[in-house]
Amino acid sequence: MAQRDSKFEFDRRGVLFVLSSPSGAGKSTIARKLLAAEPGMSVSVSATTRPMREGEQDGREYHFLSTEEFKARVARHEFLEWAHVFNYRYGTPRGPVKQMLTEGKDVLFDVDWQGAQQLFQLEGGDVVRVFIVPPSLRELEKRLRDRATDSEDVIQYRMKRAERELSHWDGYDYVVVNDDLDRCFEKVRNILRAEREKRSRKPGLIGFIRERQEEAIEMGLATR
Repeated sequence: MAQRDSKFEFDRRGVLFVLSSPSGAGKSTIARKLLAAEPGMSVSVSATTRPMREGEQDGREYHFLSTEEFKARVARHEFLEWAHVFNYRYGTPRGPVKQMLTEGKDVLFDVDWQGAQQLFQLEGGDVVRVFIVPPSLRELEKRLRDRATDSEDVIQYRMKRAERELSHWDGYDYVVVNDDLDRCFEKVRNILRAEREKRSRKPGLIGFIRERQEEAIEMGLATR
């Protein structure tokens, strides 16, 4: 069942809300804040071939698959999108996402530009693509170094990848500069709110407008 507006009970389709950014630009933090602030939003749990880390649980952070199983699922077209990221494969299972969209739930995707492109090609108007960028590449490098989780080789790899990712900025519906985390989050949240209100996402509006047109006839206001 589609979501309904709490006041007027309009049917509404869910939004497939895509967040992308270079590593270190704040995408994951903003995604967590968005999930905490929007109880009606669900996250798409991706499948991956990377090893499970300490504290992770299969089916919660990721669906952990062998490379052979991942390839088999690709061959069976079980992913909405998939890509190589940092030497591992990541993909979005098709079934759960389709179910959530049918139920009118908004689904959050944390994917790179390749995943965003594939999702848009498959799902079109249901997809909203937001690209989060750092205020500068020097600031991005500083953030990567400050978090002290990567080796020098990994930092340099992420910086080179960031330059390539920035070249795909025009494949997104919105581009938001993360110079201040709270301000960036509010902009992203406002994008989600505005997209939920689009006429094209509210098929229930048709009945409401027809009722108003009939009301106009009853009141002698109709001009045709």
